[in-house]
Amino acid sequence: MPLFSAVILGLIQGFAELFPFSSLGLLVILPHVVHLQVPTQGSKYLPFLVALHAGTAIALLLLFRREWAGIIRGWFLWLKGQHTDEGRLAWLLIWGTIPTGIVGLVLKHPLAHLFSQPLLAAIFLIVNGVIMFGGDRWYAAQHAHTTRLARLSVPKAIRIGLFQILALIPGLSRSGSTITGGVGQGLSFEEAAHFSFLLATPIILAASVLELPKLHGGLHGLLVPSLIGGVLAGITAWISAKFLLRYFRVHNLSRLAAISVAVGVIGIILIH
Repeated sequence: MPLFSAVILGLIQGFAELFPFSSLGLLVILPHVVHLQVPTQGSKYLPFLVALHAGTAIALLLLFRREWAGIIRGWFLWLKGQHTDEGRLAWLLIWGTIPTGIVGLVLKHPLAHLFSQPLLAAIFLIVNGVIMFGGDRWYAAQHAHTTRLARLSVPKAIRIGLFQILALIPGLSRSGSTITGGVGQGLSFEEAAHFSFLLATPIILAASVLELPKLHGGLHGLLVPSLIGGVLAGITAWISAKFLLRYFRVHNLSRLAAISVAVGVIGIILIH
């Protein structure tokens, strides 16, 4: 893979993983639209994509490092019988991660074939926008009954985790789905985004543990491009996360939903 392609895809991954435009969807569509030289067959492309996602996860881990330190410490204290808010949040993240982990392992190979289907990814980008428009309506319907993240129940965390499963399909955004699920379970947009970014870290790191060893020895010539793309994805993700946490203090999903629909329509036109 040319390093230029790795640079472009790394920058897009870091941006679109947190902005709700489906980084997987864009990384599947773009090589076909602008003819980037990448191995888009799932078995070859997947380790590279996971490397880009790993860069994003490391950036989120560093951005929320103090909070993660408290969460991990709180979890161990919880196991010793000392129940804290940080320990409770640790369990919410665990329960929210389990559904995607199970489905991802069971459907790993069938889903890998979707990485060579750019038209489907473009269609799902439109569906992604519709889901986010639904999230806005969902929030408006229950605005008077919002809850704090610290008071989120385990069943609600699991439901948000079920929304994260959608992101296994290229074109459906992980952040867009989980923020929609979060506001649907009573969180504000800001707290739903915060929980979404925390929820991203363990699932991406787990996928990295499974897929990154395949890059050992320069599999398919992707080792160096993966390193470069992963670093750039991490830098872009850091900037995106800090921006979006401020953005959702005063905005909802509607503008981003409209962009997702527009990108999907443009993608369909360009693919044809």
